[in-house]
Amino acid sequence: MDIRPIRNEKDRRAALQEIERLWNAEPGTDDGDKLDILATLVERYEDTRWPVSKARTDPVDMLHFLIDECGHSQAELGEVLGSRPRASEILNRKRALTVEMIYKISKAWKVPADILIKPYPLKAA
Repeated sequence: MDIRPIRNEKDRRAALQEIERLWNAEPGTDDGDKLDILATLVERYEDTRWPVSKARTDPVDMLHFLIDECGHSQAELGEVLGSRPRASEILNRKRALTVEMIYKISKAWKVPADILIKPYPLKAA
């Protein structure tokens, strides 16, 4: 893959595929440098395309954003979490995300875990 600016969603997806391929590259190697550059380009594109204040967005709001704006679905979240009812409980604020859930979502949807690791209000039972 040639490294070039990311201008659209197709470019972003190609860069993410390359990032996944290079994920375990050693720092300081050609592949490690390529990984750093691609990650920076993807981050810049995403920050420009979807400016979301990390400080003001709680994890459930972020999940709704990812479903509404980034092509994911509640059913897909259920697959990632291993349970469609669990996904519904999370999205309806009836259950809190666990560390394991955050890890799975972060890895599957390429979302920085720090966005999902925040306290947020739940609805009373």
